[in-house]
Amino acid sequence: MTSPDLHSWSTAQGTHRKSEVSTVIGHGDEVWNRVSVDILRWKVKTASGFTVSSSATVAAGDRVQIVAGALGVRVVEPVEVLRVVQAPDRVGFSYRTLPGHPVHGEEAFIVDRVGDQVRLTIRSLTRAAPQQPWRALFPLLLIVQKVVRRRYLRALG
Repeated sequence: MTSPDLHSWSTAQGTHRKSEVSTVIGHGDEVWNRVSVDILRWKVKTASGFTVSSSATVAAGDRVQIVAGALGVRVVEPVEVLRVVQAPDRVGFSYRTLPGHPVHGEEAFIVDRVGDQVRLTIRSLTRAAPQQPWRALFPLLLIVQKVVRRRYLRALG
């Protein structure tokens, strides 16, 4: 649904909240070579304060645990990688949340280059998780999500 292989993303997503944010993270081959590897090794997550149960290069079908921690609270976020894109000018992946995750949805992390410019794009589709206590906390989680997206945009710079 987050279509990491597409440059343009459809706006029709039904019951999920849609977000797409991008930033220029640098210029040139050196930046491209570094971030096109880092993105597929979960660096956008780990450099944003998360831990990931795998340090291997992402592959479709991988199931990993992402752990968020703050103020002594540890939240485990199970996910499954759906799609991996590796093209000369576009690299990234998407994952879906699994039962137990605080939200229900999908997220994609994409780096691409146009000419000399290297950009990072984060796409997400989110709705409340079906289980408590996460369902009741969904409005708070939306605020947390905005803060985390800002961290993602600085993670590979």
